[in-house]
Amino acid sequence: MTDPFTFGDQFGPAQVIHVQIPELGLKGVLVVDNVAAGPSIGGLRMATDVSAGECFRLARAMTLKNAAAGLPHGGGKSVLMGDPRMPEAEKEKWIRGFAAALGDNSHYIFGPDMGTNEKCMAWVKDEIGRSVGLPREVGGIPLDDIGATGFGLARATEIACKRIGLDLKGARVAIQGYGAVGRHAARFLSRQGAIVVAASDSRGTVADAGGLDLAALDTLKAAGKSVAEGKGASSGDTDAILDVECDIWIPAARPDVVREDNVDRLRTRLVPQGANIPFTAGAERTLFERGVLVIPDFIANAGGVICAAMEYIGASETAAFAAIDEKISRNVDEVLSNAQKDGIMPREAAHSLAIARVKRAMETRRWGIL
Repeated sequence: MTDPFTFGDQFGPAQVIHVQIPELGLKGVLVVDNVAAGPSIGGLRMATDVSAGECFRLARAMTLKNAAAGLPHGGGKSVLMGDPRMPEAEKEKWIRGFAAALGDNSHYIFGPDMGTNEKCMAWVKDEIGRSVGLPREVGGIPLDDIGATGFGLARATEIACKRIGLDLKGARVAIQGYGAVGRHAARFLSRQGAIVVAASDSRGTVADAGGLDLAALDTLKAAGKSVAEGKGASSGDTDAILDVECDIWIPAARPDVVREDNVDRLRTRLVPQGANIPFTAGAERTLFERGVLVIPDFIANAGGVICAAMEYIGASETAAFAAIDEKISRNVDEVLSNAQKDGIMPREAAHSLAIARVKRAMETRRWGIL
C-alpha cells in the first residue's frame, strides 16, 4: 500500500501533501483524512521505513479514533522518513523545517508519535504555534510523560477482562513494544495486580513467568538500552514475544506485526491494541474465530488523543484523565455489547460506531472544501 489516492473513499483523504527539503535531505508526508468534525489531530511519526501508504492508513485510524471518542477533531497523520535517533541538532532542523513547510495548513494539529516526543512538539509550536503533547514548561500536558495512552489502554483492558471473566489480579501480561505506550500500560496494569511476564522492544525480548521487574526495565530504557538486557528467565529476539503464553497480549509497536503467517504463535485470551493498525485484517479474523477477544486500536488506545484534545482547549491533567476514563470505558462497553448482540467482530462494531459519527458530522459541513 503506497498510494493514498488508490485507497481513498467518500471519507477521505481530504489532502495529501508531500514535503521535500533537499538541503536537509528531508522527505515527509502529511495526510489530512477528514475534517468534518473539526481540524485533524494526529501524531508526527519518524522512521526510516515509513511510507505515504502507511501515513494514509494511520490518518484514517485517527479519523475513526477521534470520531469514536466524540472529539471535535478529524483525523490526520504526518511522517518523516529518517532515523529518529539522528543527532538532536539535526533532528530539530528536520522537524522545524517540516513544520514550517506545513505552517499555513490550519487543518492539521501536530502531536507526538513514534520517533517524536514532547520536545519535538515544542519545536513545532515555536515554528507554527500549532501542536499538542507539549512539555509542561510551555503549557502542555506531556502525553508520554504522564502515560495518557497507557492509562486508557489499561482502562480498556479492565473493562474487557470483566467481559470474559478474567480476573485482572494475577493476570499474565506480555507487552510487545516497551516504549512510551507499553511501559505505562505495564505500570497501570501492575497497580491492579496484573503480572507482566514478558516485554520486547526493537532489539529483543525478555520473559519470566514469575514477573519482570518493571522499575529495572524502565531504568534500562532510560539509559538507551534494550529490555533484552534485563534480568529474566529467558531472552530472545524481538519476535520471541509472540511465543509467550499469557492472558493478555498487548501490541504497542509498529503496524502489521501480527499477520496471517505468525498469528498462530499467539497464545492468549485478550488483545487490547496499544499500537495503531498492529494486526492485519486476516490475523484479527483468525483470533476472533479462535475466541480471542481483540479490542480494536482506535478504541483501546485513544487515551493519547483524548488527552491532546483536552490540552488543546486548555484543560488540566486531572480533567484529561477523567475524560479518558469516561470516554474509553463507555466506548469499550458499547463496542463489545454491540459485537455480542450482532454476532460480529469487535472491530466491525467499532467501525460502524465511528463511521456513523463521521457521517453525522459530515452532514453538518460543506465537507471537502478546505
